[in-house]
Amino acid sequence: MAKPKIYIDGKEGTTGLQIYQRLGARDDIELLLIDEDKRKDVEERRRLLNAADLVFLCLPDTAAAEAVSLIENGKTRVIDCSTAHRTAQGWTYGFPELHSQREKIKTAHRVANPGCYASGFLSLVRPLVEMGALEPSERVACHALSGYTGAGKKAIAQYEDPDRDPELDSPRHYAVALAHKHLPEMTAVSGLTRKPIFMPMICDFPQGMTVTAALYADQLKGAASIEALRALYGEYYAGSAVVALRPADAPSCGFIGSNNLEGKDILQIFVNGNEEQLMLTARLDNLGKGASGAAVQNMNLMLGFEETKGLNL
Repeated sequence: MAKPKIYIDGKEGTTGLQIYQRLGARDDIELLLIDEDKRKDVEERRRLLNAADLVFLCLPDTAAAEAVSLIENGKTRVIDCSTAHRTAQGWTYGFPELHSQREKIKTAHRVANPGCYASGFLSLVRPLVEMGALEPSERVACHALSGYTGAGKKAIAQYEDPDRDPELDSPRHYAVALAHKHLPEMTAVSGLTRKPIFMPMICDFPQGMTVTAALYADQLKGAASIEALRALYGEYYAGSAVVALRPADAPSCGFIGSNNLEGKDILQIFVNGNEEQLMLTARLDNLGKGASGAAVQNMNLMLGFEETKGLNL
């Protein structure tokens, strides 16, 4: 059988480069590469987009939409790592661990790779809504910390500049108008009918993130305790090699580090709090399960490879 041909449109960006590095050593695919001097040549990109069996789009939203329009055949399958198609009709959301999604991804021609913050939030809230423990209309507050690589090449250059602004030494709130670009998918895919209040922060480390949802126990039905929530998540993610509930007796010293999973493609769930208030936390690498690792996982499913091949678990 011929090896599937893979093209990464936007290989020079943070996510594209990580996907390229993950796929470069594999002998079960053929990577199509564009000449450096033709990276912005529309006709050369069109040729490669249509020659590929599967394409990764690692582009800004407008450019990703344009790339899709350049595909003129019925065979090229697409994984879009931008925000452009995450709530679009005709696109499958690429989070295999959510119930029913894995089989949809396997047969999909258009897959939207999730946002990093959205991956953490959805891993926590979607099971609650889906299993009937949380009403879709409930109010949910979400706080998150992320490494600076998630902010793109310009921010990476700023943080890694030896003469950088001292303000970058401190964790910084952003999206303070509460309108972060991941909110549409966080709302739609979770099943919530009310947008969560989402408060992200960018921090002075390259990779890693935590995403925390805060709830009162009386917002939940049938899973209103730490023990009940642990049972719910344990059942929901049973058998997953990528998403797992953190063991109750795992050492933590009362802290949850934000960058402990740097370089990993897994996601860990923590359940903490007390009888009245609950703190649900997802920990992941924003470039792993939050971006390129998730994209490779989706590619494996779409092309019939072992789901975790090439992932660092």
